[in-house]
Amino acid sequence: MSDALPSNYDQSLYSAHNRLFFRLFQVGNTLDRKCSNELGISPVHWAVLGALSRPRVQSGMSFSDLTEYLGVSRQNLDAVLKRLERDGLVQRIISEHDRRAKNVALTAEGLKTWESLQDDFFNFYAQALDTLAFDDVVTLIHLLNKVNDGLKSIKIEQQAASS
Repeated sequence: MSDALPSNYDQSLYSAHNRLFFRLFQVGNTLDRKCSNELGISPVHWAVLGALSRPRVQSGMSFSDLTEYLGVSRQNLDAVLKRLERDGLVQRIISEHDRRAKNVALTAEGLKTWESLQDDFFNFYAQALDTLAFDDVVTLIHLLNKVNDGLKSIKIEQQAASS
């Protein structure tokens, strides 16, 4: 074991954590591949359309609120929105509250596309989660929320390199 490891280092715990984060990585990659191959849509496009399809944001939501809601960077979201705008699925409209700001909203075509995908989404969910009971799904959501909160709170202080 290296001297650089913390004094409370536990190999079993580290191994379990490593496996968990690797599985999350695999799940993300599998989701990306299956969405593209089976649904013809990327997970981030799916997430943007889903976020904007919610009834409380029918008139759109600010770019900043959308980045926060989705947990993506401004640069990544901007690139995704440009493609969705090009495809006629979303639009940026001047905010009613601040004429300098723009909100992002689904177009009529975007809403129609979202609605046309619902049966495929339902089938996708059903197949992906076929082996999980309802209570397992609820528990998994709860646990993933805890992992996400933990990730958001990470602050690793960089130690000065020893000379």
